[in-house]
This record gives sequence, structure tokens and C-alpha cells, in this order.
Amino acid sequence: MTRLVVASANPGKLREFAALLAPFALEPVPQAALGITSVAETGTTFEANALLKARHAAACAHLPALADDSGLEVDALGGAPGVYSARYAGATASDVDNLARLLRALVGVPESARTARYQCVIAFVRGGEDPQPLLARGTWEGRIASAAAGTGGFGYDPVFVPAQESCTAAQLGAARKNLLSHRGQALRALIAQLPGAGYSPAP
Repeated sequence: MTRLVVASANPGKLREFAALLAPFALEPVPQAALGITSVAETGTTFEANALLKARHAAACAHLPALADDSGLEVDALGGAPGVYSARYAGATASDVDNLARLLRALVGVPESARTARYQCVIAFVRGGEDPQPLLARGTWEGRIASAAAGTGGFGYDPVFVPAQESCTAAQLGAARKNLLSHRGQALRALIAQLPGAGYSPAP
């Protein structure tokens, strides 16, 4: 079993990573369990922020590290909130605050123009200075509902209605969400690269 640091303090993300990595010979350890604090997300792209977080955690723990950066892009808002999704309503904003700001910004926008997508980039590094990090991406298309519904998931899930679904992401079961989601897509794409990096799936 290979230990790797997960560079996130988001409980929802940690739950999803644990579930998605369970079939593989990888033991995810939250960075907080090792006394590692979050690094400032100063990148302007999902890829840049994912790499910043992964390299910081790997350098501090002297272990391989995994990090993702993800967010919601709303077409009617020019792609906002994008990389600022977690702090859309301010640096200390809660999920409720961010949802409220998003719904206010979309007041009067018809359903046909409320298209959106979740984006995710996952970075895997063997160490803080790894010259060949592994990167994987996932995109989950959908639209923004006019009101929040559901108690599952986190972030913008209560207002994100995935394409081909009639309920919000917060109303999907965890297994269904992990199958469809941007993070599930990206992690499966990353896992497909791990054998080439010397990591094998569990038998």
C-alpha cells in the first residue's frame, strides 16, 4: 500500500477521493493529518493551482501527493466563478454564501441560458520538485437551477443539474455522482496513468 498526501482541507473532496481510490493500492492521507497547512492558491488556472497544492504537500511530507483544483464555469457569467469558485462571495465565504451570490447573479437569466460546467484538474507528483507531474482533467456539463435542492455533495451541487439528469448533483447518490462527476472523470484518467509511473492497481 502506497501512502500519498491529499492536498485538500475540503471534507467533501476528501470523502470523494477516499471512495474513488479505495479499489487501488493507494492510501490517501489528508495533509492536515500530517500537520500541513494549505498553500495560497495564486494560480490563474485550475492546472496551476493543482500543481501548487500538490508540490507544497509533497515537499512538506516527503511523500507523493495528489491535489485537485476545480470549479464551476457559468456561460451567462462569462465563465465565472471559475478558479475563484470556492471564494466567489469572499475569502471566507461558505458554500451557502457562494450559492446565494451565484443565484443572485443569475436572476432573470432564462433556463436556456443557464448552461454551466464543472471543471477539474488533478495533479500527482512524486516529490516537491517532480519534473514530470501527472495531470488529468474532467468536465461535467449541466445547467444552473433557479433554486437549491438536495443535501448531498458540497459546493455548488445543490444548484447544478447535470446534463441528462432531472435532479441536482446534491440529489444524486454518492456512487452515481462519482461515476459522472468532473472529479471522478479526472481521477479515473489519472489512475490510468499510474502504472506508467510505477504504481499498480490493487489485485
